[in-house]
Amino acid sequence: KPRAYPRIEYPQHGTQPFDLSECPFTFQYPQYSEVNKKADHPCWFDLYIPAFKSRLHCSYMPITSPAEFDDLVHDVFNIAEKINARANYMEEIPIRSDSGVRGLSLRWTGPAASPLHFFLTDTTAHFFRASLYFEAEVKPDSLAPIIAFVEKDIDELIRTFQWKKK
Repeated sequence: KPRAYPRIEYPQHGTQPFDLSECPFTFQYPQYSEVNKKADHPCWFDLYIPAFKSRLHCSYMPITSPAEFDDLVHDVFNIAEKINARANYMEEIPIRSDSGVRGLSLRWTGPAASPLHFFLTDTTAHFFRASLYFEAEVKPDSLAPIIAFVEKDIDELIRTFQWKKK
């Protein structure tokens, strides 16, 4: 018999609001995902997608100095270098919204451990970072349709992301 891949059951697209009182941001996230909070920090959590056995690891850090901001951005690029060593290609997509959200989305193709990372910031007080991981062996051809599906909803999360007014 020829080898085959299991049929993928895609969940319905749609979003729901993320708005925890202790976090200084809001956004819309996929309705097919679950928020799993982490004990380390009130604004560190995963958006778990059971249908695809994947997680968008999310973390928020307040910025207290320009040097700390530089360190956070440097960490993003250090991780990117490690992923890029195995990937075929990395695309950098600048993020800029009218509401003052700035950032960068990094997307990889090929046998990368993670196909997508991004960070969002106001460059003075807030830094939000997220990375997508699958609980599966990296098989780019098999994961490509799932990644494309999830990327649309992550783009919506980024588009709707806002810092709360004090």
